Amino acid sequence: MQSDVIRLMIADDHPLVRSGIVAVLSSNPAFSVVAEAEDGDTAVEMYRQWRPDVTLMDLQMPGLNGIEATSAIRCIDPEARIIILTTFGGDVQVSRGLKAGAIGYVLKNLARSALGDYIVSAHAGRRLLPPPVAASLVNSFQLDTLSKREIEVLRLVGEGNTNQRVADQLGLSEDTIKAHMKAILQKLDARDRTHAVMIAMRRGYWEN
Repeated sequence: MQSDVIRLMIADDHPLVRSGIVAVLSSNPAFSVVAEAEDGDTAVEMYRQWRPDVTLMDLQMPGLNGIEATSAIRCIDPEARIIILTTFGGDVQVSRGLKAGAIGYVLKNLARSALGDYIVSAHAGRRLLPPPVAASLVNSFQLDTLSKREIEVLRLVGEGNTNQRVADQLGLSEDTIKAHMKAILQKLDARDRTHAVMIAMRRGYWEN
């Protein structure tokens, strides 16, 4: 019956990726793609217009990113079913996506048949995460998280700045920056500054 068809919105800023997802899902009679969006702002407006049953939301898009768009849509409709669809599996991004209200977080290399299963589960209100993503999320609970200031310091260090230059940019003393770096190395169990930057990027503290 038509009423049993799950209505979908696909939000992804890459036209080829978006059209590929649409083609795969449209070939399944259980799904109907009713809306497409090329950025987060458009996704919010398209959701308001079409009210799809399930939204597949890319993480990195111009304007509002996937997490921000998810949060905005959930403000419009607290019952919105949104699956973050991305190539990136850093545990910090997974946690942020789920906190924003996403019901699932799926990597783009997921098998086509499995994607349909996740959509059906999301439509039914069940939260399912692929094993690699679930493991990443579990790891995040076992690791200390960086504060907003520590992330700021480490990002500047990752750009090649010395402690003194970081201190100058943030209006802090060099000793304060050294103290932040010491805490960062301990939290991330990093060998040195470069290792800490690599770990933070892998975990998704900021986008590449």
